[in-house]
Amino acid sequence: MSGDAGSDVTAAIADFAASVLSADIPGTVIERAKIHVLDSLGLALAGSVSDAARIVREDIAAQGFGGQGSAIIGTSLSAPPRFAAFANATAIHADNFDDTTPQVRADRTGGIHASGAVLPVVLAEGQAIGASGMEILRAYLAGVEVSSRLNHAIAARHYGDGFHTTGTMNVFGATIAAAILKGLGRAETVNAIGIAASHASGIRRNFGTMAEILHPAQAAQAGITAVDLAARGLTAAADALHGPVGYFAAAAGGYDSSEIVGRLGSPWVFDDPGVWIKPHPNGALTHPGAGCLLALLSEHEVAPEKIARISVKTNDRVLKTLIHHNPVDGMQAKFSMEFTLAIVAIERQAGLGEFTTDMLNRTDVRAMMGKVDYAAYDAAGDGYTNVTTLIDVMLQDGQVFSGRADHARGSTKAPMDFEEVAIKFRGCATYCRHPDERIKSIETTVREMDKLDTADILVNTLVSKQ
Repeated sequence: MSGDAGSDVTAAIADFAASVLSADIPGTVIERAKIHVLDSLGLALAGSVSDAARIVREDIAAQGFGGQGSAIIGTSLSAPPRFAAFANATAIHADNFDDTTPQVRADRTGGIHASGAVLPVVLAEGQAIGASGMEILRAYLAGVEVSSRLNHAIAARHYGDGFHTTGTMNVFGATIAAAILKGLGRAETVNAIGIAASHASGIRRNFGTMAEILHPAQAAQAGITAVDLAARGLTAAADALHGPVGYFAAAAGGYDSSEIVGRLGSPWVFDDPGVWIKPHPNGALTHPGAGCLLALLSEHEVAPEKIARISVKTNDRVLKTLIHHNPVDGMQAKFSMEFTLAIVAIERQAGLGEFTTDMLNRTDVRAMMGKVDYAAYDAAGDGYTNVTTLIDVMLQDGQVFSGRADHARGSTKAPMDFEEVAIKFRGCATYCRHPDERIKSIETTVREMDKLDTADILVNTLVSKQ
């Protein structure tokens, strides 16, 4: 797959950034964006107490960048926008609970966690320049759009060979979001995209480690840096993204320009293919199976001790992504189908309290993991999606209950509304012991975000006074 030599992807992105107006964004898309903002803010609060977020904050302070600037969510700390964005993106992705824009083709795997990189950029930059709530939403939507469409456009080899698009493609979405808020001209935006092309990074081999948590954070920081440098006059190749020996060629061997040229905002990805909200804090590819298993066990009232074996099948690409079949800690467990199904079978839930090393090391959980048989099916059947999961539960008495899931709760086919996401948000905020009155205030403020004169009211409810 290769791009049309006459299709200037960089120009298409720069033109989109220059032309997207608040008045042209459908009201349904704005309302959907608010849901994802609330979801991400809850994750930022929950993730603020993670080891990864703590380490990042300590490093920022040690380098002398703490102090005045934009807020670091869940703390009383501030830092210059690029460092505040780095810290907040780390927190959002710390529990692997952030939303996902899926692939649009059934033969491709590898969605992108765009909100986790783009929202920290617009919050940090928006606070720094005093942007209105609607200006922040406009930049957020544009950034998610660019990241997501680029993930559809870049050749499948990119993800297949080990790149993690949450790190690589999000650099460009973060760049566009920052460019819009800072009012970059078209030429400067083209340069910023070229600069960003030399920053795009992130590998899937780090799944299940702290290094993977940093992928959206690196993208957020690099996006702001690219814009700041371009604004000061730093130049780059106008086709560093799509030209010969450019990023697409080097990192993927090609791209499909039709997936992005003429498609930015037409329709918005929040409309099609939609952006999925996670019901569980781990790899999204496990979620169809988790939901299917929970439904089977609940419908047939199956107690854990009655289970003899759980057979699960996905396509081979999913199997090769969920690489930790015998995880050694809670982080690896997030990318383990075996662990996810085991805790669903035993606990009937899979939340923040379940994905821990202590839970992984429980004797009953290890025993249940041993009963999970995970393999790939030979070929996709009629109507299969790229996440179709088949589940068979065999009981000790020989009975077998079977199910199939083509999507998960929170996906386009089964979306979560504001009230459902608010429940998830409250759980995340309570997890880090955020004050109850602030939790309520955040929900109210996000509902009216497009009417805010500045983001100060929202930011003030997200920080700690300690």
